[in-house]
Amino acid sequence: MPPKSICPTEALYIEHNTWLRCWFRSRTQCACQAEDLAQDTFLRVIRRREQLQDQPLREPRAFLATIARGLLTDHWRRRELELAWQETLAQLPEESIPSPELGLVLFETLTEIDQMLDTLKPKVRQAFLLAQLEGCTCRQVAEQLGVSRATAERYLAKALRHCYHLRYEP
Repeated sequence: MPPKSICPTEALYIEHNTWLRCWFRSRTQCACQAEDLAQDTFLRVIRRREQLQDQPLREPRAFLATIARGLLTDHWRRRELELAWQETLAQLPEESIPSPELGLVLFETLTEIDQMLDTLKPKVRQAFLLAQLEGCTCRQVAEQLGVSRATAERYLAKALRHCYHLRYEP
């Protein structure tokens, strides 16, 4: 029977999975999280498998580390959001705490909003949050950001357009 040939993605996994788990473990201090993040990294690699088919990777660990850093950033960001969510729930009166199912839906929605806001430029994001969460007028937004009223209006229009595109356009 001829030897089984393996695909580049499988070879990458075999050769670098242990290294990647150690890389994550040194950053998370948790073997379980390291295992999960390493698997997520290889899932992203599988989604990019055409990139591996075209030409062999010259620096496979650099390739994996680039994907891994993005996942780690997402991981820490989500963890911060989870902690803030738990603190918020802890401050609510018991009768106002949502059911676990509703709480999960609310948290996932909060995560999507956070991701959307992260794609905005800092001043646009700040203007949007001042208007939407603090109820500031365009004039107040302009004063707080130290910009003209017209600039504040442009920031808000840009943020609202962005929300619209995310919601209604594929």
